[in-house]
Amino acid sequence: MSGHLSWRPKTSDIPTNPGVYRWFDKTGRVIYVGKAKNLRSRLSSYFANPETLHSRTRKMVETATDLQWTIVKSEFEALQLEFTWIKEYNPQFNVRFKDDKSYPYLAISMGDKVPRAFVTRNRDNRGTKFFGPYTQAWTIRETLDTLLKVYPVRSCSTGVYQRAAATNRACLLGDIGKCAAPCVGRVTPQEHKEIAKDFTDFMSGNDTKHIELLRNQMAKASEDQNYERAAKLRDQVSALEAVLEKSTVVFSDDTDADLFGIADDELAAAVSLFKVRGGRIRGVRGWVVDKELERSLAEIVEYALQNNYLGAEPEELPKEILVPELPTDAKAMTQWLSDLRGSKVDLRIPMRGDKRALAETAHTNAKHSLMLYKTKRSSDFTARADALAGIQKALDLENAPLRIECFDVSHLSGTDVVASMVVFEDGLPKKDHYRRFSIENTTDDTDSIYQVLSRRLKYLKEGDSELDATKFAYRPSLLIVDGGLPQVNAAARAIKDSGISGLRVVGLAKRLEEVWIPGIEYPVILPRATDELFLLQRIRDEAHRFAITFQRKKRSMAIASVLIEIPGLGEKRVSALLKHFGSAKRLRLANQDEIASVAGIGPVLAKQILEALAE
Repeated sequence: MSGHLSWRPKTSDIPTNPGVYRWFDKTGRVIYVGKAKNLRSRLSSYFANPETLHSRTRKMVETATDLQWTIVKSEFEALQLEFTWIKEYNPQFNVRFKDDKSYPYLAISMGDKVPRAFVTRNRDNRGTKFFGPYTQAWTIRETLDTLLKVYPVRSCSTGVYQRAAATNRACLLGDIGKCAAPCVGRVTPQEHKEIAKDFTDFMSGNDTKHIELLRNQMAKASEDQNYERAAKLRDQVSALEAVLEKSTVVFSDDTDADLFGIADDELAAAVSLFKVRGGRIRGVRGWVVDKELERSLAEIVEYALQNNYLGAEPEELPKEILVPELPTDAKAMTQWLSDLRGSKVDLRIPMRGDKRALAETAHTNAKHSLMLYKTKRSSDFTARADALAGIQKALDLENAPLRIECFDVSHLSGTDVVASMVVFEDGLPKKDHYRRFSIENTTDDTDSIYQVLSRRLKYLKEGDSELDATKFAYRPSLLIVDGGLPQVNAAARAIKDSGISGLRVVGLAKRLEEVWIPGIEYPVILPRATDELFLLQRIRDEAHRFAITFQRKKRSMAIASVLIEIPGLGEKRVSALLKHFGSAKRLRLANQDEIASVAGIGPVLAKQILEALAE
C-alpha cells in the first residue's frame, strides 16, 4: 500500500514530539483525528503492510489523500486538542468523543464553611473555584483522587457529611487518609480551610513551591532516618507531579483570539496560526515564505497579518490577535484590523498564563515547519544539483564542490574556546566525518581559525595513517569559515603555511549573508532565495550548531568536575543541581539561599558550593 501513496511523508520528517494528527480525503474533509505521545512512532504504524492493518484502518488510509500534524507540549494537551477537533470536524472514522456533553471541571467550594472538592459540569455555583475543563470525567476523578492523597479536602456530599457529624464517625475516606475529617473534629474548620487553600493554590498556579517544599521535607526526614515519613513524602511528590500540568489548549469560554507563532532565519520564515474561538482551538494554519529581502520579526508579523486578514469577512476577525512582536506601526495596524472587524481588536504580545504557553506551542510548530521546509528543500536532488552548480559559477570554481567542509569557532566571553568542522558531500551532511576541536590558547577568532585550519590541513600534508585520520585525508573541494574578511584571510594564511595548493576557501558573514574571498575587498553577493545561498547558509548553520553543542557540553563537564570534588556532593546531587538551575551559568549566578533550596543540599553544602565556584 505504501508504494502508491505519493503523499506519504518521510519517516524522518515526522517529529517525535507529542501531537495531534488529521487525515484528509480528496475533497479536503477531515476523516480522522488522532493523538500520539510520539507522532513518528504512531504515524509510521499506519504505513505497515496492509495485511496487518485492521480493515477499518486500511480503508481509512486508502481513502486519505493528505496527512497533517500539530505539535503540542504533552500527551495531556494532545488529548484535549484531539477532543476539540473531533467535536469540531465530526470525522467519519473516529468513534470516540462524539457526544455533545459539556466539559467536566474540578471544583472546590471555597465559599462554604467547610469547603468540598467535587466534579461538575455546571459552572454557575457562586463562591466556587473551577479548574479545567477536562476532556473525560474519569480523567478528572483520577486527578482528584490523586490530589486528595496530598491535600485531604472533604469530597463527600452534604448528606454524608451531616450523617458523619451526627454519629461522630468518619467515613472510609477519613480512615484511609484522603480526608482530614473535619466532620468528627480531627481538624478545625479553619485548619481544613487552609488545606483547601493549598489545594486551590496548587491548581491555580501550577506552583512548584509545593513540590519543592515536600522534597526538602523528604530530604530532612531521610537525613533524620525517618524513612516511613520520607516514603510518604516521596509518594506525595509523585502525586503532585502527576497532576502538575495544566491545559494550554482549552481556555475560558469567552476567549476569542488568533495566535501567531513565527520562526525565521535569513532566507525564510514559517508562520503557525492557532485560531481560538469560544475557548477552543478551532483550527491551525501554517505557511512558509521565502524572504526576498532582509526582514525583521516586526515586519514579518505585519506581512503575516496582511496575508491572513486582507479580504477577510468581519466575522472572521477575533477580539484578540496575539503575536510574538508588535509590527512597527502597531497603532495603524490595530486600526486597520478594527475597521475590518467593525469593532475593537486588541493586538498585543501574550506575556503570561495560558496564552503565553500556547504562544510557545505555536512557536514550536513554526520552528518544526521551517526545519521541515529546509530539510525537504535540501533533500531534493535537483535543488542540490542546482545549488552546487550555482556555487561553482559564483566562485569561479573548476568543478562543482562535491565535498564542502565548514568551520566555526564558539566561546563564552573568550573562555572555553572550541571549534567545529562539518562535512557536506553532494549537498548532504556527512555526519561521521564531523570533528570537534578544543583550543587551549588563542588571542582572537582569527587566531582560532588559523589554528583549527592548520590542525585539519596537516592530515592532507602528512597522510596520517591512523584510522580516525582516513576521513581527514579526504581532500575538500571547498572550505568555508563562519565570518567575514578577517576570518577568511586567516584561513587563507593557514592554507598557505601548510604548503598545500589548489584549495579554495571562502567566508560567509551572517548579517547580510555575504560571501568573502581572501584578499578581495568586496564580497560576492548571491541572489536571495536561491538554492546556492540556501545550501551555504545551511552548512554554516550546521557548523554553528555543532560548535555550540560542544561548547555547552564542555562547560557542563567542567563545572560538574568542580562540584564532584566537594565533600558530601555525589553524582546524584550534582545532577540535581544542574537540572534545577538548567545551566552552569545560572548556577554560578545563584546565591546561597537559592542553592540551599535544592533538595538534598542545605545551607552548609550551599556555602561550600559557592566557595568552590568562586575559586
